Amino acid sequence: MLVKTLPVGQLETNCYVVVNENTLECVVIDPGDEANTILDYIESNKLKCVAIMLTHGHYDHVGAVDAVRKETGATVYMNELDDARRGRQNFMRYTLPEDGRYYSDGDVVELAGLRFDVIATPGHTPGGVTLRCEDCLFTGDTLFRGSCGRVDLPGGDMKQELASLKRICSLPGDYEVYPGHMDSSTLERERMFNYYCRAAMQN
Repeated sequence: MLVKTLPVGQLETNCYVVVNENTLECVVIDPGDEANTILDYIESNKLKCVAIMLTHGHYDHVGAVDAVRKETGATVYMNELDDARRGRQNFMRYTLPEDGRYYSDGDVVELAGLRFDVIATPGHTPGGVTLRCEDCLFTGDTLFRGSCGRVDLPGGDMKQELASLKRICSLPGDYEVYPGHMDSSTLERERMFNYYCRAAMQN
């Protein structure tokens, strides 16, 4: 498995292209902007995008979804709690198309010959999820290197955020952590040095 990080948009949201190197199929996680950048990478590496997975519904994580979907025919996955059609959270900017699919806590989604475990991690948004694939965690805006996602936007909740951090940090073993912004990390590093993780673990 290969993970390519593409920082896109004004907020430099991390879009991830997760590639099965045996089949050259891929999954795109959080295509937030710059559809051409994402599509150029897929095309230049002769990849077939089979799915788009969203960690949450904020605009900077969904801005290029429709363009990538239209070009590739990929199926879109997200948590229903962050679907804009629910109407209560004005920072949610994506409505799942009719052929899209919702996922929720505990679901296992097998795509491109890879297994993705869906872990509900609300706090930054009600429908935020962390996606676990092999030894990687795609944490969206729940867990950052040395920090965590903001909770002052509509739908944010600090109590939920800390519970989600505790849940992530309680996973056995170590993982590569691929967050929604900034640099990647490891789960063990965050357990040891991230103030918010340490506080969450004490609760």
